[in-house]
Amino acid sequence: MAIKPNGKSPVTSDHDDKIMLFRDVTPGPHETQLRFRLIHFWEAWNPIKKTIIGIEMLLIDEQGSVIQGFISPSRIERHLSKMKPGSLYKLNNFYGSSNKTMYRVSDHAVTVSFSWNSELSVLEDSPTPFDEDRFRFHSFEEFQAGCDRKGDLYDVLGHMKLINGQCLTGTPVLDEVEIARARHVLVHVQSYDGPVVKLYLWDQAARDFCKKFKSYEGTPTVLLVTTVNTKSLGGTLALTTMSSSRVFMDRDVQPTVDYLSWLGSNPQSAELVNAEVVTKRETLTIGEIFSYISDGSNKEAFFECTATIDDVVYGSTWYYISCSGCHTKATKGPTSLMCSKCGKVNISGVPQYRAQISVYDNSEQAVFVLLGDAGFELTGKHAAELVSSYFEANGDQGVTQEVPFPEALISTIGQKHNFCVKVTQHNLDGKSRSLTVTKILPMESPPVTEASGGNYNPTTSEDGFETGTKVCEASKTSVDSGEGSKSNGDIDEMGKAKRLKRGV
Repeated sequence: MAIKPNGKSPVTSDHDDKIMLFRDVTPGPHETQLRFRLIHFWEAWNPIKKTIIGIEMLLIDEQGSVIQGFISPSRIERHLSKMKPGSLYKLNNFYGSSNKTMYRVSDHAVTVSFSWNSELSVLEDSPTPFDEDRFRFHSFEEFQAGCDRKGDLYDVLGHMKLINGQCLTGTPVLDEVEIARARHVLVHVQSYDGPVVKLYLWDQAARDFCKKFKSYEGTPTVLLVTTVNTKSLGGTLALTTMSSSRVFMDRDVQPTVDYLSWLGSNPQSAELVNAEVVTKRETLTIGEIFSYISDGSNKEAFFECTATIDDVVYGSTWYYISCSGCHTKATKGPTSLMCSKCGKVNISGVPQYRAQISVYDNSEQAVFVLLGDAGFELTGKHAAELVSSYFEANGDQGVTQEVPFPEALISTIGQKHNFCVKVTQHNLDGKSRSLTVTKILPMESPPVTEASGGNYNPTTSEDGFETGTKVCEASKTSVDSGEGSKSNGDIDEMGKAKRLKRGV
């Protein structure tokens, strides 16, 4: 039998086919045959350009060795129709390329790349057994050691403590409509007796989780998720799924079966946890939030951030006119206001907050956008009340004008608050650096600043809504004021933020 130029000696079958094992695959072209089980395949996308890079695969041979496979975009159509996870295949001719250094899913240094003359076919009636799967588990300590390094993707195995903040004592309710909107499921997982870790299942992994969870008659407790990435959010370890991730539960595969047996012998490990403690949002600095945004692999998320208000952003509108029913931005019709979401005409318009403020902490400066209740939580007054007061004070002169920034917002300059901010898709796409504030959280000890004078006395919610009805008619004829449903502003926010000169 001839020796290949790379020095490896392929084995020979009964039909004299040259067969190479994964352990012998080296860089360069190979005119030989591989036999393997296709464990899994997935699309690889460029997150910045939004273009497909190719099809990636996880393959296992008869000796249990695992290697990564790759099909370039121009060759996908030729091979994809033949590919089915779990099936056995033989591949004639391929190119051994160096495995990538980031986000690897196998230990092998080489990737099997389909070349121009590659031929993929089903392996029929193989007398040789092939393993079904192969996992690479990491402990909490190992995940922590590799955090934020963008290295190999390992698998996590453990028992679920919470699902979207819900305990497993009953059957957690999985709202698939809300999950589809949020694009993720948050599961708190504990591996054996280790710490509880947040595991974010995104997109396809979230859909697979819901489908599998609902397929069980009882409530499953064991969870195995493959190829997770490690993130440090506010100094706390979090795990996130990737395109290559798969989801298994209680009795799906042998590792989950074994873990379920261990859990039955160690019932103390399944004890409940305090949901309020483990579901607390990560606290990040402004600089850390911007770093999170700049990482191309991240998704939409909520964070807590303590910052001081430096100014209001002049040149921007601090409110918009919304539909009184759904709070979507109202549009002007020929004679009345209309709502594109509700489909109604002649609606009552109600002002809602959309105020831009300049804030800073010890790391960075940013523009925060206050929406809805967040504005009320900051000022103690509803937007409708402030607009109504302006119209009442200015009479007919105020009806055709935009309402300037009210003193209730200006007086917050200098105050320090704990903000809950949302990183949106607009932030991740680089379309806006403004961060949306969804809630103002209480500080441990309320700050007393020069601007507030220690006399902060918010009105009640009922008072705000009562006075809000007074502005409906005036708002129908006022200038269109804001983009309530748009992204957080396209202006040069920091350049337009000018310091307020008090006493002028």
